[in-house]
Amino acid sequence: MSTLLVVGDRVLIKPRDGEQKTDSGLLLPATVSAKENVKGGRIVKTGPGYLTPNPEYSESETWKQTEQPVRYLPLQAEVGDYAFFLREKSTEIRFEGTDYLIVPHAAILALVRDTPDEGRSDLTVDELLDNDE
Repeated sequence: MSTLLVVGDRVLIKPRDGEQKTDSGLLLPATVSAKENVKGGRIVKTGPGYLTPNPEYSESETWKQTEQPVRYLPLQAEVGDYAFFLREKSTEIRFEGTDYLIVPHAAILALVRDTPDEGRSDLTVDELLDNDE
């Protein structure tokens, strides 16, 4: 069995075809996704993030424990999110018989994240604002 590692600021997405509707009701008709080249799918895996230098790393302090010269700034996208992204920026792959798309984080237009049920999911925006006062 092989492991698929996603690198850098990329995400692995299992795409959905045709009319796309999330559990929360956000709808992207098939005509829009074909015309605008916008696609949607569930995020299966994410890379470690954006590569940044590690300010604590120094080659001149050899007595220090070995530290990594780089760090990663985490991505906003998380596994399980539903992503709307630019199709033209994606790369199709097939891994162990399943089709996926690798998408750079910058090509993601919007994310839909399921939030834990806090007993307030059926409230309207006005009711939520009233409860916060």
